[in-house]
Amino acid sequence: MKNFNAFILAAGLGERLRPITNHIPKPLVPLLGKPILERVLERVFSLPVQKTGVNLHYKREEIEQWISSSPYSQNVALFPEETILGTGGALWNAKGFLSELPFLLHNSDIISDMNLEELLRRHFDSGNLVTLAVHDYPEFNTVAINDDGLLRGVGIIDKDDIGKSKLMAYTGISVYEPEFLKLLPEGASSLVDGWLHAVEKGYRVGTVDVSGCYWSDIGTPARYAETVFEMLRREGEMIYAHASIKGCGDMEASGYVIVEENALLGRGAVLKNSVLLPGGRAEDGGLYEGCILGRDFIIKTEMPEAAGEGPVLIGRGGSDRSYYRIKSGERTSVLMQCGEDDPDFERHIEFSLFFRKYSIPTPWLESHDPEKKTAVFEDLGDASLYNWLRCPRDEKAEEGIYRKALDMLILLHVDATLNMMDCPILGERIFDYGHFRWETEYFMERFIRGVRGMSNLHSPLLEREFEHLASVCDSFVKTVMHRDFQSQNIMITKNGELKMIDFQGARMGPSAYDVVSILWDPYHRLSESLRGRLFRYYVEKAGKRGKKTFGIKGFIKSIPYCRLQRHMQALGAYAFLSSVKEKKYFLKHVPEGVRLLKEDIEPLKEELPALYQLISRL
Repeated sequence: MKNFNAFILAAGLGERLRPITNHIPKPLVPLLGKPILERVLERVFSLPVQKTGVNLHYKREEIEQWISSSPYSQNVALFPEETILGTGGALWNAKGFLSELPFLLHNSDIISDMNLEELLRRHFDSGNLVTLAVHDYPEFNTVAINDDGLLRGVGIIDKDDIGKSKLMAYTGISVYEPEFLKLLPEGASSLVDGWLHAVEKGYRVGTVDVSGCYWSDIGTPARYAETVFEMLRREGEMIYAHASIKGCGDMEASGYVIVEENALLGRGAVLKNSVLLPGGRAEDGGLYEGCILGRDFIIKTEMPEAAGEGPVLIGRGGSDRSYYRIKSGERTSVLMQCGEDDPDFERHIEFSLFFRKYSIPTPWLESHDPEKKTAVFEDLGDASLYNWLRCPRDEKAEEGIYRKALDMLILLHVDATLNMMDCPILGERIFDYGHFRWETEYFMERFIRGVRGMSNLHSPLLEREFEHLASVCDSFVKTVMHRDFQSQNIMITKNGELKMIDFQGARMGPSAYDVVSILWDPYHRLSESLRGRLFRYYVEKAGKRGKKTFGIKGFIKSIPYCRLQRHMQALGAYAFLSSVKEKKYFLKHVPEGVRLLKEDIEPLKEELPALYQLISRL
C-alpha cells in the first residue's frame, strides 16, 4: 500500500448532542469507557499511517489535555481553529501538513466497522482525486452518483437527472489526493463545495459502496444511546461499569445499562436501558428507564426495539434457540422458539415439570406447543449472575449471592437425584466415558487445531491419557447435574431469588463438574479466599443434606479431574461459538480459560505428562 496520512475532524460544536456536549466535547463523549476520539484513533493507528492530524475548536483545551495524556500524544499533530472553519476550511488550515501524501479523512463522531484498508486500496487503484465511502442509508441519502460510482451532485437533483443518478449517503470517511487542497478557498468552507468544484474542473470524485457495514453517527442523544447499546450487544454484554466504579451497592439493572467513569450510584437505584455519564447521578431509590443521566440533566431516549408492540428478541448467549419477551396487558412472559429438529425441546419441557415438582428453582412453565416447538415461561428479567457481576460488588455481597447459587445446586444434586425415578428420560442420560471423550475431542478439534492452529499433535500417549481421564471421570458417583452451571445460566429475579435456566442438557454425572463450572468459571474470576470459603460451604451443606448419597472424599478426589475436563470443554465451546456461530465475543473468555487450564494440569502433570506438555504450549 502507498504511504498516506490521516486527518480527524474534531472541531464541531456538537449542537445536536446537547445537553451532553454542554459538559463534554463530542469527541470525548465516552463509548463504554473510551472517548469516541480514542476509538477512531485506534482504527486509524491500526493502519500503516505515516502522520495523523486532528483539528480542534470547541472545548479545545479539554481535547488537548486528553490527547497529551493518551498513548497517541507523540503521534498526533493538533490544528486549533480560533473560529470554526468548516470541513473544507479545516483541511485548508492544515494544508502544509496534508500536502505531502494522500490522506484519509475521518469524522470524529463516526463509529463503523468498514474496511478502511480496502477503502484506501480502492482509492489508490482508481485514479480519483477524491474517494468517498458511501452507503445506502435512506435517512441521509443525498449524494448522487452515476453508474460508474462517480459523484454527480449533492442534495437536490434536477428533474432531468432523476433516473441517471443513484442516491447514497456519505459516511463521513473519505480519501483525498493532496491536489484537492488547491481547490479549497482560503478560510472557512465546506467539503461538499470542494467536491462539486472538483467535478466542475473535470476531476474524478469517486465512491466506494460500503453498504452492509456497521455505521453510526453519534449526532443526537438518541443516536448515542443506540450506539452504546449496540456496542454492548456486539460484545455479548448487557451491563458495562467503568473500572473506576468501586461498587454498585444494591443497584438493580435490567436491559442495557452503562455506568461511565465518575458516575454516582445511589442506593437502591433501578436502571433499565439507561446510560450514566461521567458526573451523572442516579439518586437513592430512583427509577430510570430509557434515560441518559448527566451532571445536571436527564434525557429520555427510547430503545429502538421497544417502540413496537410485537415480541422483543432477548438473550445473547451461545444457544441456537430464540427467546422473545411477549406482553399481555401489564404482564410479560418469555417465549422460547426451538427449531423443528431441536432434540432438546422435549427434554426442556420434561425437566421443567420435574424440577418444579421438587422445588428446584427454575422458571415457571406457563404453556407449551409440541408441534410448533414453542414454550412460554415466566419472565425472570435480564439480570443474570453474569450481568450482576459486571458491576463491582463488595466481597460480602458476592459471597452471599454465590451461596444462593450453591444452595440451588445442592437441591439439584441431592433432591433431584433422590427423586430421579420420576423423570425416566433423565435416568437414560448418563454423562459417561463416551461423553467425556467427546469433550476432549471437541477441545482438540475446535480449540487446539481450529483457534490455535496446532496440528499433528495426536500421539498415542496423548490418546491414552484422554482415555484415562475419561475413565476416571466416569468412575465418580453420579448425581443429577446441570452440565453448564455457570454465571450466564443463573438468573436473579426482582425479589433477589436465583433460578437456573438452560438446563435442557442435564444428565447423570459427577456433581463436581457443576461445582467447577460455577466456582472456576472463566466468565468471572473469584478470589482464592472467597472460592475456598464457597467450596467448603458447598461440601458442608451437601454433606448434611445428602447424608446417604454425598461422599465427601470421593467428591474432593473428583475436583482436579473435573476441573481439567470442564475447562477443555469450555475452550472448545468458545472456539465453536466464535468460528462456526460467528459470536466472536466468546473469544474474550479464552485467556482466562487457558489460565485456568494451566492451573488444572499442575497437580496432574505426572499422571498426564503428554497433556501437560500440550497445555504448557498454549
